[in-house]
Amino acid sequence: MRSHLFAFTLTAGVVAGSLHAAPRVEDSIGQRVQACTVCHGPQGRAASDGYYPRIAGKPAGYLYNQLRNFRDGRRHYALMANLLDPLSDEYLHEIANYFAALDLPYPPQPPTAPSAAERQRGQELVTRGDPQRKIPACVQCHGVALTGVQPAIPGLLGVPRDYINAQLGAWQNGNRQAKAPDCMATIAQRLRPEDIAAVSQWISAQPVPEHAKAATSLPGRLPMPCGGVLDGPGAQP
Repeated sequence: MRSHLFAFTLTAGVVAGSLHAAPRVEDSIGQRVQACTVCHGPQGRAASDGYYPRIAGKPAGYLYNQLRNFRDGRRHYALMANLLDPLSDEYLHEIANYFAALDLPYPPQPPTAPSAAERQRGQELVTRGDPQRKIPACVQCHGVALTGVQPAIPGLLGVPRDYINAQLGAWQNGNRQAKAPDCMATIAQRLRPEDIAAVSQWISAQPVPEHAKAATSLPGRLPMPCGGVLDGPGAQP
């Protein structure tokens, strides 16, 4: 009798449980991109280790290009490639637009202690370039304020020194690419190790303006044709 009662109670409980609807999960782009924030930090603010960059507030065209580069094999990181492999261009646009619209404050940059010579060299390369070696100034593409340019050039302020070093190194060895003509690969090949160190030290020491925004246009043309820029949504050759 007890065994029959137990079986009946258990069956009734299972049936009753199945009648309750499963908790609803919000179906929104904000919910779906939670997979991105596992690595890139809450709301895409960047991970604390400096390896996973900030994606909040980057120009939508830049984010879209990088998502597609990971998916299509021009940038190499298996976790990103596997995550993005089944996603359509339209969905990548949706992800890029979501993060681009976030306007969030930047955390203070950790202090750096470059030498006076390294600081001077970094500032020269960033603001004036090196014409003799055909190295354009960073501000020629990334904007005078270094906060990026719409629709597809990212800001450099607020980017950790180690991440800048890693990305310039990746362009030098071919682990990071853009569609041809790949201007950043060309520029990176002209940089010496001490140039990269000076640039990353100087940029990472600069404060980020409050509510930093990408400029809407550049005065004049880019110093060279750039596939990664021209491929951005809405960009014109």
